[in-house]
Amino acid sequence: MASIYDFKALRNNGEELDFADYKGKVLMIVNTASKCGFTPQYKGLEALYQKYKDQGLVIFGFPCDQFAHQEPGDDAAIAQFCEINFGVTFPLMKKIEVNGDGAHPIYKYLKGEAKGVLGSAIKWNFTKFLINRDGTHIQRFAPTATPESLDEKVAALLAE
Repeated sequence: MASIYDFKALRNNGEELDFADYKGKVLMIVNTASKCGFTPQYKGLEALYQKYKDQGLVIFGFPCDQFAHQEPGDDAAIAQFCEINFGVTFPLMKKIEVNGDGAHPIYKYLKGEAKGVLGSAIKWNFTKFLINRDGTHIQRFAPTATPESLDEKVAALLAE
């Protein structure tokens, strides 16, 4: 695969999402979990999404249960949790793996394009990938990077 736009993934409801449909948008892809110390970041992610969605930001939450079993629910339970507790309206995807042989292809690509502290592995829940409008520049941010701390970076990419 040559770019983020070559990938497809399943939405939380089972519908296929084609990333090619998001050309020209700034994308943020985040592996999420409902029972993690970073789970309150859902609030900040939703706030960032609401602030910038009309300017071209799209956030994708990819639930993952690979870190201390912190996302035990099924897709319906995850969607309900996110809506009730954090009012999440950005696209939630089907639960996936982000590390190992079973890692979703989009995560294999992202990890290869933007290495982190552990090389290509995802360190923990709420690792964030920020992708510019033409899909050519991918930045990786640690779970400790709050959505609020990324506001200026998102704004700068949207202004490009």
